Amino acid sequence: MSNLLIKGGYIVTMNDKREEFIGDIFIENNKIVAISKNIDCECEKIIDASGKIVIPGLIQPHIHLTQTLFRGQGDDMELMPWLRERIWPLEGSHTAESNFVSAKLGIAELIKGGTTSIIDMATVNHTEKIMEAIEETGYRAVVGKCMMDYGDADERLMEDTRSSIDESVRLLEKWNGAAEGRITYAFAPRFVVSCTEQLLLEVKKLADKYDVMIHTHASENQGECEIVESRHGKRNIDYLHSIGLTGEKLVLAHCIWLSDNEMQIVAETGTKVVHCPSSKLKLASGIAKISELLELGANVSIGADGAPCTNNLDMFTEMRTASVIQKARMLSPTILPAKSIFEMATLGGAKAMSKENELGSIEEGKLADIVIVDNNKIHSSPTTDVDVIANLVYSVRASDVETVVIDGKIVMLNKELLTIDEKQLLVDCNRLIKEQIINSGISK
Repeated sequence: MSNLLIKGGYIVTMNDKREEFIGDIFIENNKIVAISKNIDCECEKIIDASGKIVIPGLIQPHIHLTQTLFRGQGDDMELMPWLRERIWPLEGSHTAESNFVSAKLGIAELIKGGTTSIIDMATVNHTEKIMEAIEETGYRAVVGKCMMDYGDADERLMEDTRSSIDESVRLLEKWNGAAEGRITYAFAPRFVVSCTEQLLLEVKKLADKYDVMIHTHASENQGECEIVESRHGKRNIDYLHSIGLTGEKLVLAHCIWLSDNEMQIVAETGTKVVHCPSSKLKLASGIAKISELLELGANVSIGADGAPCTNNLDMFTEMRTASVIQKARMLSPTILPAKSIFEMATLGGAKAMSKENELGSIEEGKLADIVIVDNNKIHSSPTTDVDVIANLVYSVRASDVETVVIDGKIVMLNKELLTIDEKQLLVDCNRLIKEQIINSGISK
């Protein structure tokens, strides 16, 4: 039995009472077993968190680890040309090695920025390498093979319906619950534009059969919405609802261009929404009506999306951006205050993963996904007599994350990654992207 004691940190619990206090956290194996103002016991490992902030691991329910290698390869483009001319050809040219390295690069960045769990959409091919990277690095993720059986994407990504479903089921049966429970499977049809109705209906049936989630994109861009409406005669969410996909098992990235009726459907069905503000600002897709969705009772969380559209996977940037763009959109400085944003980044993410009883707060019995932040920096000082959560949302940076614990194991200590060789990773990613640009056939 392994154990760990985190001592003397300012703990932001995010429990029902939203308690904050200076204290200790005792971890046995992968769970939090005690939280108190002073715990005196012998431990295998003690981390001194004095003068630091201790928070629940941040959760991003929409990431593309497969795209991290493409950072900087699709700047200043609109969504559909960005996909067709850059991202799909690059994804289509992935090898097993490049997909593995891309995933490790993303995981390394996420750990260094305090994100301990994600929902990931892989690409069509070599998905198993994503799972292997998650397992090897000690990370936690809900992940699924991207499914594409319709449209004009790169031919290397196009599948027939049956093979897409069969491979997804094979991966699910092998990996769901793997890595001591850190890996969970989700079906991942890319979006309505690239999927037949037959595939979507089969995904719904299989998600119910295996009791797993569905993760897709919806209403991200006006051009995408026009394609869906011209093909199906319905708006995006209206269409998904009409074929029975909406509900608590469905996680939708973006949801920018929703009608009032579609927002009502999302809220009433318990469909989860992931807001990716920086990505959609950079792609000029629009600004989601997050304050209205929250007012309707929708579950909204925050994610960075993929590195080629947002250029980093920094949850602190996303939290700050998510707040300030709604304030500007609504002309109200009180809209989406820091406490609401931090809740979206922790408990909201846990709900999106259907793991609210295990993650999202520092409480006895929950899984030990914990982050230690040093906010004693020029850009976040003074720290005396300030609201700690507001300081985290508006001033702290990803580079202030010092130590990260996932599933009770230390994966970064004093800014040093313990499960990833950072120097070798940088060599590998620069070598592989050169090869991939050539093999993809993209022109710059």
